[in-house]
Amino acid sequence: MTRKSESKLRAGAYASSVGAVLLLAACLGIEVAHAQAIMRTPTISLPSRTPTISPSVAARAVSVDRGPRVVTTTRISARMAPTSVLPYAHYSPNLYPACTAAYRDADGECLAQPNASGDGSGKSAKKSAGNGRRNNTPVAVNLRSFANEFVAEIDSALSLTEADELARRHGLTRIASENFPLIGATIGLFRITDGRPYETVRREFAADGSVRSLQQNFRYVLQDQKSAVPTEGDPAQYVLAKLRLPQAHTLAHGANVTVAVIDSGIDAKHPELANSIADTFDALGSTEGPHVHGTGIAGAIVAHARLMGSAPEARIIAIRAFGGTTGGAESSSYIILRSLNYAAEHGAQIVNMSFAGPKDAVIERAIAATAARGLVLIAAAGNAGAKSPPLYPAANPNVIAVSATDQQDRLFTASNRGNYIALAAPGVDIFLPAPDGKYQMTSGTSFSAAYVSGVAALLLDRNYALKPEALRMTLAKTARDLGSPGRDDLFGDGEADAFAAVMAVPADSATPVAAVSGTTKREDVEKRRDDPGIRAIDQPSLSSADDKATISQVDRPATR
Repeated sequence: MTRKSESKLRAGAYASSVGAVLLLAACLGIEVAHAQAIMRTPTISLPSRTPTISPSVAARAVSVDRGPRVVTTTRISARMAPTSVLPYAHYSPNLYPACTAAYRDADGECLAQPNASGDGSGKSAKKSAGNGRRNNTPVAVNLRSFANEFVAEIDSALSLTEADELARRHGLTRIASENFPLIGATIGLFRITDGRPYETVRREFAADGSVRSLQQNFRYVLQDQKSAVPTEGDPAQYVLAKLRLPQAHTLAHGANVTVAVIDSGIDAKHPELANSIADTFDALGSTEGPHVHGTGIAGAIVAHARLMGSAPEARIIAIRAFGGTTGGAESSSYIILRSLNYAAEHGAQIVNMSFAGPKDAVIERAIAATAARGLVLIAAAGNAGAKSPPLYPAANPNVIAVSATDQQDRLFTASNRGNYIALAAPGVDIFLPAPDGKYQMTSGTSFSAAYVSGVAALLLDRNYALKPEALRMTLAKTARDLGSPGRDDLFGDGEADAFAAVMAVPADSATPVAAVSGTTKREDVEKRRDDPGIRAIDQPSLSSADDKATISQVDRPATR
């Protein structure tokens, strides 16, 4: 009896349950088949909205079944990102790299950026902080200047013995010192020799009554891109057509115009440069032979054998300021100052500066003094790329800054940009002379600047009385517009047009007397400059780095 009772109770409960379900389905209007399907569906654990994807997987699609709609989330690994292909085979790392804000000093200039991983990825070393033994965060090293060296203006009344004693009092060694008429000051190069911290020595030395000003000995680098070993050959020089040099040469060749080339050693014996080197000065006091960069720069200006420079009859003052027999030759504040002083004191009318470095008070002062003497100053914009801060001396308002273009009139990828860019000129895959009678194919804003220096020489050949500002305006107004209409930060006023520029300058019948071949006569130059109407510009002669800082490129962009 008991078993039968329990059986009846279970059957009744089952029937009640089924009846309840059927009654609920009927009330909700759900078909029995669908209700069964819902009941049979297992419990699903849904993932989060943003699935966690392994970084080693290039792509993964995650779908959640919520009916007919499928939601897909895709993540692409960084290693699968498209890789840009550089159009020129012989690019090299920038000689003066750009940097992120974390690696800038108080002046906005770049410090060194070593990689934490050493894999060349360029990732910030700061990301590894806090990883214990894997923390490889480097200390930023200042690559803008030479370690433990000072450039100081000292009392001009000090003898060499007294200058040495001044240095010894502060644990320094006087490497060199001399009077520079260009800026009316005695400048010395000093080095720490007792191992004391740089900042400690700097504060003590600057407080000495015999020290007028003090700064780092900044580093300068040539603005070319390292190419393959120089090769023989004579391909077409596309730069001739771009600048319309053959047409310009029917009117002027740069005769009687002297261009100072502050660079590395020049091979004066190269056939392309025969009889073009009027004077030489080794600011380094070295015994090094000719260098590929300096020889190429001179060739861009005065080549006249198999190749053609922009001013084939101009005269070159070859000033060696960059040492080293490899492509990485470099210079310093003190040596650049010596070079500018020599150029200004030995009759140069144009100064070509195909190098770049940081903002430098002593060089800014020398540039201002050189411009005040009526010299035309032309510099490479720099090869540090779009993210680089302004590089000097190109960013100085007294200097014509030149960026580089290729054969298709595109901007050189490594070329600097900025509102200080005045002009553009060909600087990619340029065919130029190299030491030992060879030739080279190379790229860089260095060579763009050199071609514009030659065009400036054509204008002075056409009219020797042309003042620097008039020359600058002539180059700007006759330039061929590139990029967006009007002036821009890539090409400045456009690509130089030698023929249009020469045509825009009225010919001067009073041609100056040429200096004796192989020399430059300072007396003749001084007589011409004594005439207030000849090549004089009204610019203040600044007496200190602080004064110069008030009109620097960073503080006040130049109007080109």
